[in-house]
Amino acid sequence: MEKINGILNTDTVAFADFKSHDGEVVSIKGYIHRVREMTGFSFVIIRTARDTIQCVYSPDFSDYRWDEKLCEEACVKVTGKVVSSKDAKGNDRYELQIHNIEILSLPAEGLPIVINKKQLDNIQLSTILDLRPVAMRNPKERAIFKIQEGIARGFREYLMQNGFTEIRSPKINYAGAEGGTNVFKLDYFGKQVYLAQSPQLYKQAMVGVYQRVFEIAPVFRAEHHDTSRHLNEYTSMDLEMGFINGFEDIMNTEVGVLKYIMNLLKTEYAEEVALAHVDIPEITEIPVMKFMDAKELLMTKFKYKPSDMKDFDPAEEELLGKYAKKELGSDFIFITHYPSKKRPFYTMDDPADPEYTLSFDLLFRGLEITSGGQRIHDYKEQVEKMIKLGTNPEEFETYLMLHKYGAPPHGGLGIGLERLTMHLLGAKNVRETTMFPRDINRVTP
Repeated sequence: MEKINGILNTDTVAFADFKSHDGEVVSIKGYIHRVREMTGFSFVIIRTARDTIQCVYSPDFSDYRWDEKLCEEACVKVTGKVVSSKDAKGNDRYELQIHNIEILSLPAEGLPIVINKKQLDNIQLSTILDLRPVAMRNPKERAIFKIQEGIARGFREYLMQNGFTEIRSPKINYAGAEGGTNVFKLDYFGKQVYLAQSPQLYKQAMVGVYQRVFEIAPVFRAEHHDTSRHLNEYTSMDLEMGFINGFEDIMNTEVGVLKYIMNLLKTEYAEEVALAHVDIPEITEIPVMKFMDAKELLMTKFKYKPSDMKDFDPAEEELLGKYAKKELGSDFIFITHYPSKKRPFYTMDDPADPEYTLSFDLLFRGLEITSGGQRIHDYKEQVEKMIKLGTNPEEFETYLMLHKYGAPPHGGLGIGLERLTMHLLGAKNVRETTMFPRDINRVTP
């Protein structure tokens, strides 16, 4: 009887291992990305999961004869000799001298767009999104989401190294986490329920179990935005930590997370960073400014007249980003102590001035990428604030278990993964850095 042992036997070699196979005959599998015919030989570029590998075909060093059925996007197994040389800068480079090509599959028809250049040229974003599974075969498009992988990976690795437990919260909820009308309603076997706006209530509950928790998962906002920075479904990187000394602990944790992420991108995603021309920020410390001080700065230094004294508009965020870079030498700035009227019911008010909260946003190059702060942990205080804001505590009975049966001082934050990726890459639209975006107009592919 045949048995499966869990060991994956491979008959191919990764491009990263070519150096240790210099002069040897090896095999690779991938797509034919491009064929460039020269005099007496041809360059055959093979695209693997992460690399584009230059292979050389010539009848002079191979008994193989080119199969006329071969075309771009054919899936093939290429066998050949690894050959090394030096590039113009003296760096080692490797290519494969083709001995044989085995056809694994052929496309039914040609691609609707040209993907075998470094980037997609003169193609509208809507077309790219319509053809996303194909468009992502382009090396630069593919690099975007490898970088996004690195961001999420860095977030997870740093937190797990610092005592956090990863959790999974439900996305179908009895009540919205932040209230308001921006929730998607569902008919759930005759009951009205909602898609999760946030894992907020569940990650707070789990602070009572694990003390430090995080989650990377989708959240849903039924907002009628059609802007370059909003989505109706996005990935939120959330953390919550208990037994804090103050909400500064949350900000310090985020600084540590961001340092780790940026270093990971520079070291283990260097090729993608170079291909996407990413300007990785240097982070040592991040400056902090109170909300009202920021408003005062905008009015005095920039002569800007705010339309809302309870929040910032995009122009204000951009000005604060420019100020942080020019005057403080930082791509980031924390804005703290937002007005109580603009923060959710679980946000702790500042004991020194209850009109404001122990909360913060983090601006990155003039764009808000994080909201966070300290939460109310006292049961009586939380119920009173709910009632004050017109929220019925009975609808949050399970949430209030944390407070009723003992909650430590705690707080947390959420980072929009796609928005952070967008601004890091200098993209103009968050849909460029969303693999399959969902907005008010798009639910496909």
